[in-house]
Amino acid sequence: MSDLIVNASQLLTMAGPDRARHGQEMRSVGLVREGAVLIDDGKILAAGLRDLVQAHELAAKARIIDVGGKVVFPGFVDSHTHPVFAGPRLKDFESRLQGKTYADIASDGGGILSTVDGVRGATLNALTDSLRFRAGRFLECGTTTIEAKSGYGLDLINELKMLRAIKAADETGPLEFVATFLGAHALPGEMKHDREGYIRRVCEEMIPAVSQEKLATFVDIFCEKGFFTIEESQRIFEVAARAGLKPKIHAEQLTRSASIPMALRSGAVSADHLDCLDDSDLALLSIAGTVATLVPGSNYFLNKSYPPARRLIDAGAAVALATDFNPGSCPCWDMRMIMSIACTQMRMTPEEALVAATINGAAALGLQKSHGSLEPGKVADLVCYEAEDYRELPYYFGASQVVWTIKRGVMVHSRHEYRL
Repeated sequence: MSDLIVNASQLLTMAGPDRARHGQEMRSVGLVREGAVLIDDGKILAAGLRDLVQAHELAAKARIIDVGGKVVFPGFVDSHTHPVFAGPRLKDFESRLQGKTYADIASDGGGILSTVDGVRGATLNALTDSLRFRAGRFLECGTTTIEAKSGYGLDLINELKMLRAIKAADETGPLEFVATFLGAHALPGEMKHDREGYIRRVCEEMIPAVSQEKLATFVDIFCEKGFFTIEESQRIFEVAARAGLKPKIHAEQLTRSASIPMALRSGAVSADHLDCLDDSDLALLSIAGTVATLVPGSNYFLNKSYPPARRLIDAGAAVALATDFNPGSCPCWDMRMIMSIACTQMRMTPEEALVAATINGAAALGLQKSHGSLEPGKVADLVCYEAEDYRELPYYFGASQVVWTIKRGVMVHSRHEYRL
């Protein structure tokens, strides 16, 4: 049965080219006042002015969803998360508040490796169940698609276990997952003195197994001082490319490494974090197809300086926003909170933040032709927000104002009486 969504005070279609939006293009949200959307069989049939949408041949028999003057826009696409873990890192949180550094926390047994211990001790069923629970929290906040990384296993058995949990959660839905293999996240404790041995493990054991089971779309690398070098990252990317995995990269996060040229040569779909960019990187990203994905929630949580969003956009780059949801540096699944931080701390406009969280997030996952905007033929992923003006999304913060979330034409979250 078709559904006709009507009486949106503002409909944000994000209509435009099926690619990431660069620079000034990020100011356009495809605003339609008193808009409507017609959906059928999980796809969008029409979106725009109510009279034009109602002229569609299926509109007359469609079920009406009257949103009563609220804002409707595409579901958020969160293109950078680490959602598979056994529990929060509360000890790390307290230690950081007491002034301990990342290195101090790691030497005390915390950090990434403490989460690795938890994942290694958890069953596949336990990881899958916890991931499904977290999926509900994303949907409640209006996110309909997320990228989900491994990287807390750091050996063949446990990296595959994480990716199988992601696959199981995706198959049962309703949140859509795009899996990324992040074996090159850190050196495991048992191999901290054998870098070459671990890189061989990633290249010769993990990547072939991930590819054979078709457990991931992307490969990611933490290219950072003390983790993986530019040369090591390029080597891993080359092996991954032969296995059919597309590259993404944690780049320029903690220190300046000059990794952007290598990432662009490798065809990285996105370069993420980017706290330590310089002007040469801005020039490269302004002409590249690589999406600059910023995760300011982690900067907020760690009390660090923010990435240069304003300089990136003014230079002409395509910027996406993501939560970086993880147990150590950003326990936040609410994209609206990330938008608020982006506007207040990084001087992004509300329009730029919305584009960054929808169509550009989709582009950071290679999904720009099917997700991230409300246009005919695209998946029917929509959010209704308790607001009359879209600028209220980053303006208010502290509690979700999502009225309902629709994923592939099905209402999967509702605060009120709506049920399809």
